[in-house]
Amino acid sequence: MRDAAVTPEGDRIRWVELPGQEPSRVYVHGLGATSPAYFTEVAVHPLLAGRRSLLIDLLGHGISDRPTGFDYTLESHADALAVALTSAGVTGAELIAHSMGGSVAIVLAARHPRLVSRLVLVDANLDPVPRVPGSSGSSGIAAYSEQEFLTHGWEEVRDRAGSHWWSTMRLAGREALHRSAVHLTRGTVPTMRELLLDLEIPRTYLLPEADGPLPGTDALAGSGVSVVAIPDCGHNIMLDNPEAFARAGAAALADRDHDRG
Repeated sequence: MRDAAVTPEGDRIRWVELPGQEPSRVYVHGLGATSPAYFTEVAVHPLLAGRRSLLIDLLGHGISDRPTGFDYTLESHADALAVALTSAGVTGAELIAHSMGGSVAIVLAARHPRLVSRLVLVDANLDPVPRVPGSSGSSGIAAYSEQEFLTHGWEEVRDRAGSHWWSTMRLAGREALHRSAVHLTRGTVPTMRELLLDLEIPRTYLLPEADGPLPGTDALAGSGVSVVAIPDCGHNIMLDNPEAFARAGAAALADRDHDRG
Protein backbone atom coordinates (compact mmCIF):
# COMPACT_ATOMS: atom_id res chain seq x y z
CA MET A 1 0.00 0.00 0.00
CA ARG A 2 1.21 3.50 -0.89
CA ASP A 3 -0.11 6.89 0.21
CA ALA A 4 0.21 10.63 -0.28
CA ALA A 5 -1.01 13.68 1.62
CA VAL A 6 -3.44 15.54 -0.63
CA THR A 7 -4.91 18.36 1.50
CA PRO A 8 -3.33 21.18 3.54
CA GLU A 9 -4.50 19.33 6.64
CA GLY A 10 -2.52 16.25 5.64
CA ASP A 11 -5.40 13.96 4.68
CA ARG A 12 -4.07 11.00 2.73
CA ILE A 13 -5.13 9.13 -0.37
CA ARG A 14 -3.99 5.51 -0.44
CA TRP A 15 -3.66 2.95 -3.18
CA VAL A 16 -2.51 -0.57 -3.93
CA GLU A 17 0.26 -0.55 -6.53
CA LEU A 18 1.16 -3.36 -8.92
CA PRO A 19 4.64 -3.10 -10.46
CA GLY A 20 5.13 -3.02 -14.20
CA GLN A 21 6.06 -0.94 -17.20
CA GLU A 22 5.23 2.69 -17.78
CA PRO A 23 3.08 4.51 -18.63
CA SER A 24 1.04 3.85 -15.54
CA ARG A 25 -2.54 2.70 -15.46
CA VAL A 26 -4.75 4.22 -12.80
CA TYR A 27 -7.97 2.49 -11.74
CA VAL A 28 -10.64 4.69 -10.13
CA HIS A 29 -13.74 3.30 -8.39
CA GLY A 30 -17.30 4.57 -8.18
CA LEU A 31 -19.43 5.99 -5.38
CA GLY A 32 -19.21 3.94 -2.20
CA ALA A 33 -16.71 1.53 -3.73
CA THR A 34 -12.98 0.84 -3.49
CA SER A 35 -10.59 0.17 -6.36
CA PRO A 36 -8.77 -2.92 -5.05
CA ALA A 37 -12.07 -4.75 -4.53
CA TYR A 38 -13.49 -3.77 -7.92
CA PHE A 39 -10.47 -3.87 -10.21
CA THR A 40 -7.86 -6.37 -9.00
CA GLU A 41 -9.15 -9.28 -11.10
CA VAL A 42 -9.06 -7.32 -14.33
CA ALA A 43 -5.85 -5.44 -13.52
CA VAL A 44 -3.97 -8.75 -13.35
CA HIS A 45 -5.78 -10.32 -16.30
CA PRO A 46 -3.25 -11.42 -18.95
CA LEU A 47 -4.69 -8.90 -21.43
CA LEU A 48 -4.17 -5.97 -19.06
CA ALA A 49 -1.29 -7.08 -16.81
CA GLY A 50 2.28 -5.87 -17.05
CA ARG A 51 1.80 -2.15 -16.50
CA ARG A 52 2.52 -0.23 -13.34
CA SER A 53 -1.04 -0.08 -11.97
CA LEU A 54 -2.40 2.10 -9.19
CA LEU A 55 -5.68 0.86 -7.72
CA ILE A 56 -6.48 4.10 -5.97
CA ASP A 57 -9.17 5.04 -3.47
CA LEU A 58 -10.65 8.52 -3.67
CA LEU A 59 -10.64 10.64 -0.56
CA GLY A 60 -13.43 9.56 1.79
CA HIS A 61 -13.55 6.01 0.39
CA GLY A 62 -11.96 2.65 0.99
CA ILE A 63 -8.51 2.80 2.59
CA SER A 64 -8.12 6.56 2.08
CA ASP A 65 -8.79 9.12 4.81
CA ARG A 66 -12.33 10.42 5.41
CA PRO A 67 -12.02 14.11 6.30
CA THR A 68 -15.28 15.74 7.36
CA GLY A 69 -14.09 19.21 6.32
CA PHE A 70 -13.59 18.28 2.65
CA ASP A 71 -16.37 19.31 0.25
CA TYR A 72 -16.18 16.23 -2.07
CA THR A 73 -17.09 18.04 -5.26
CA LEU A 74 -16.02 16.32 -8.45
CA GLU A 75 -13.46 19.08 -8.93
CA SER A 76 -12.06 18.61 -5.42
CA HIS A 77 -11.90 14.84 -5.89
CA ALA A 78 -10.02 15.39 -9.17
CA ASP A 79 -7.60 17.88 -7.64
CA ALA A 80 -6.86 15.59 -4.68
CA LEU A 81 -6.31 12.70 -7.08
CA ALA A 82 -3.95 14.91 -9.09
CA VAL A 83 -1.87 15.59 -5.98
CA ALA A 84 -1.66 11.86 -5.24
CA LEU A 85 -0.65 10.97 -8.80
CA THR A 86 1.95 13.73 -8.90
CA SER A 87 3.36 12.48 -5.59
CA ALA A 88 3.56 9.00 -7.12
CA GLY A 89 5.50 10.33 -10.11
CA VAL A 90 2.68 9.59 -12.54
CA THR A 91 2.36 11.48 -15.83
CA GLY A 92 0.47 10.58 -18.98
CA ALA A 93 -1.47 7.79 -17.27
CA GLU A 94 -4.16 5.61 -18.78
CA LEU A 95 -7.21 5.97 -16.54
CA ILE A 96 -9.74 3.15 -16.25
CA ALA A 97 -12.56 4.62 -14.21
CA HIS A 98 -15.99 3.37 -13.16
CA SER A 99 -19.22 5.27 -12.55
CA MET A 100 -18.51 8.32 -10.35
CA GLY A 101 -14.82 7.59 -10.80
CA GLY A 102 -15.31 8.11 -14.51
CA SER A 103 -16.78 11.54 -13.83
CA VAL A 104 -13.78 12.38 -11.64
CA ALA A 105 -11.44 11.07 -14.35
CA ILE A 106 -13.01 13.35 -16.97
CA VAL A 107 -12.60 16.35 -14.69
CA LEU A 108 -9.03 15.29 -13.92
CA ALA A 109 -8.19 15.10 -17.62
CA ALA A 110 -9.70 18.54 -18.22
CA ARG A 111 -8.03 20.23 -15.24
CA HIS A 112 -4.71 18.36 -15.20
CA PRO A 113 -4.07 17.27 -18.78
CA ARG A 114 -0.43 16.30 -18.25
CA LEU A 115 -1.54 13.50 -15.94
CA VAL A 116 -3.85 11.71 -18.38
CA SER A 117 -3.05 10.28 -21.81
CA ARG A 118 -6.27 8.33 -22.39
CA LEU A 119 -9.54 7.38 -20.74
CA VAL A 120 -11.48 4.15 -20.49
CA LEU A 121 -14.77 5.10 -18.87
CA VAL A 122 -16.85 2.30 -17.39
CA ASP A 123 -20.57 3.20 -17.35
CA ALA A 124 -19.59 6.65 -16.08
CA ASN A 125 -21.93 9.49 -15.13
CA LEU A 126 -21.90 12.10 -17.90
CA ASP A 127 -24.91 14.24 -16.99
CA PRO A 128 -26.63 15.66 -13.90
CA VAL A 129 -29.45 13.46 -12.59
CA PRO A 130 -32.52 14.28 -10.48
CA ARG A 131 -32.57 13.43 -6.80
CA VAL A 132 -35.23 10.79 -6.22
CA PRO A 133 -36.13 9.82 -2.63
CA GLY A 134 -36.09 6.08 -2.10
CA SER A 135 -34.16 5.29 -5.26
CA SER A 136 -30.89 3.42 -5.37
CA GLY A 137 -27.55 5.00 -6.16
CA SER A 138 -26.48 8.60 -5.94
CA SER A 139 -29.93 10.06 -6.64
CA GLY A 140 -31.39 8.37 -3.57
CA ILE A 141 -28.48 9.32 -1.30
CA ALA A 142 -28.52 12.93 -2.49
CA ALA A 143 -32.27 13.22 -1.84
CA TYR A 144 -31.51 13.44 1.90
CA SER A 145 -30.18 16.55 3.53
CA GLU A 146 -26.78 15.89 5.05
CA GLN A 147 -28.21 15.87 8.56
CA GLU A 148 -30.98 13.47 7.54
CA PHE A 149 -28.44 11.15 5.96
CA LEU A 150 -26.17 11.19 9.00
CA THR A 151 -28.96 10.52 11.47
CA HIS A 152 -31.03 7.89 9.68
CA GLY A 153 -30.67 8.03 5.91
CA TRP A 154 -27.51 5.93 5.79
CA GLU A 155 -29.39 3.04 7.41
CA GLU A 156 -32.11 3.22 4.78
CA VAL A 157 -29.49 3.38 2.03
CA ARG A 158 -27.74 0.38 3.57
CA ASP A 159 -30.93 -1.64 3.34
CA ARG A 160 -31.55 -0.59 -0.27
CA ALA A 161 -27.96 -1.07 -1.41
CA GLY A 162 -27.78 -4.78 -0.67
CA SER A 163 -24.92 -6.71 0.87
CA HIS A 164 -22.54 -6.48 -2.08
CA TRP A 165 -22.45 -2.70 -2.48
CA TRP A 166 -22.72 -2.15 1.27
CA SER A 167 -19.59 -4.26 1.82
CA THR A 168 -17.55 -1.38 0.40
CA MET A 169 -19.97 1.50 0.97
CA ARG A 170 -19.66 0.97 4.72
CA LEU A 171 -15.97 1.88 4.45
CA ALA A 172 -16.77 5.36 3.15
CA GLY A 173 -17.14 8.30 5.49
CA ARG A 174 -20.82 9.19 5.80
CA GLU A 175 -20.22 12.87 5.05
CA ALA A 176 -18.02 11.81 2.13
CA LEU A 177 -20.67 9.48 0.76
CA HIS A 178 -23.45 12.04 0.98
CA ARG A 179 -21.49 15.01 -0.36
CA SER A 180 -20.03 12.93 -3.19
CA ALA A 181 -23.53 11.81 -4.18
CA VAL A 182 -24.89 15.37 -4.03
CA HIS A 183 -22.14 16.71 -6.27
CA LEU A 184 -22.35 13.75 -8.63
CA THR A 185 -26.05 14.35 -9.20
CA ARG A 186 -25.37 18.08 -9.60
CA GLY A 187 -22.54 17.49 -12.04
CA THR A 188 -20.11 20.10 -13.30
CA VAL A 189 -20.23 23.29 -15.38
CA PRO A 190 -19.61 22.56 -18.23
CA THR A 191 -21.14 19.11 -17.76
CA MET A 192 -18.97 16.00 -17.68
CA ARG A 193 -20.33 15.12 -21.13
CA GLU A 194 -19.30 18.49 -22.51
CA LEU A 195 -15.85 18.18 -20.96
CA LEU A 196 -15.48 14.70 -22.44
CA LEU A 197 -16.46 15.91 -25.91
CA ASP A 198 -13.76 18.60 -25.76
CA LEU A 199 -10.89 16.33 -24.69
CA GLU A 200 -8.35 15.55 -27.37
CA ILE A 201 -7.00 12.28 -25.95
CA PRO A 202 -8.19 8.78 -26.92
CA ARG A 203 -11.43 8.00 -25.09
CA THR A 204 -13.52 4.85 -24.81
CA TYR A 205 -16.86 4.44 -23.04
CA LEU A 206 -17.96 0.95 -21.96
CA LEU A 207 -21.60 0.32 -21.08
CA PRO A 208 -23.78 -2.75 -20.42
CA GLU A 209 -25.32 -4.00 -23.65
CA ALA A 210 -28.64 -4.57 -21.88
CA ASP A 211 -28.96 -0.84 -21.12
CA GLY A 212 -29.52 -0.12 -24.79
CA PRO A 213 -27.97 2.72 -26.77
CA LEU A 214 -26.12 5.35 -24.78
CA PRO A 215 -27.86 8.73 -25.09
CA GLY A 216 -25.82 11.06 -27.23
CA THR A 217 -23.78 8.29 -28.84
CA ASP A 218 -23.65 10.06 -32.20
CA ALA A 219 -22.16 13.22 -30.71
CA LEU A 220 -19.68 11.20 -28.67
CA ALA A 221 -18.63 9.19 -31.71
CA GLY A 222 -18.36 12.38 -33.73
CA SER A 223 -15.85 13.74 -31.23
CA GLY A 224 -13.82 10.54 -31.35
CA VAL A 225 -15.19 8.68 -28.33
CA SER A 226 -15.47 4.93 -28.94
CA VAL A 227 -18.70 3.62 -27.38
CA VAL A 228 -18.57 -0.13 -26.72
CA ALA A 229 -21.47 -2.26 -25.43
CA ILE A 230 -20.45 -5.19 -23.20
CA PRO A 231 -22.74 -8.25 -23.04
CA ASP A 232 -23.86 -10.22 -20.00
CA CYS A 233 -23.27 -7.59 -17.35
CA GLY A 234 -24.83 -4.89 -15.26
CA HIS A 235 -23.37 -1.62 -14.01
CA ASN A 236 -20.33 -3.33 -12.46
CA ILE A 237 -18.98 -4.53 -15.78
CA MET A 238 -15.54 -5.51 -14.48
CA LEU A 239 -17.08 -7.78 -11.84
CA ASP A 240 -19.96 -9.19 -13.88
CA ASN A 241 -18.01 -10.08 -17.02
CA PRO A 242 -14.28 -9.67 -16.37
CA GLU A 243 -13.27 -11.53 -19.52
CA ALA A 244 -15.25 -9.25 -21.82
CA PHE A 245 -14.11 -6.24 -19.82
CA ALA A 246 -10.47 -7.21 -20.23
CA ARG A 247 -10.90 -7.73 -23.97
CA ALA A 248 -12.61 -4.37 -24.41
CA GLY A 249 -10.12 -2.59 -22.18
CA ALA A 250 -7.16 -4.12 -23.99
CA ALA A 251 -8.65 -3.11 -27.34
CA ALA A 252 -9.16 0.45 -26.11
CA LEU A 253 -5.50 0.63 -25.08
CA ALA A 254 -4.04 -1.35 -27.98
CA ASP A 255 -3.07 1.60 -30.16
CA ARG A 256 -0.53 2.90 -27.69
CA ASP A 257 0.82 -0.58 -26.98
CA HIS A 258 1.25 -1.08 -30.73
CA ASP A 259 3.04 2.25 -31.05
CA ARG A 260 5.38 1.31 -28.20
CA GLY A 261 6.13 -2.06 -29.82
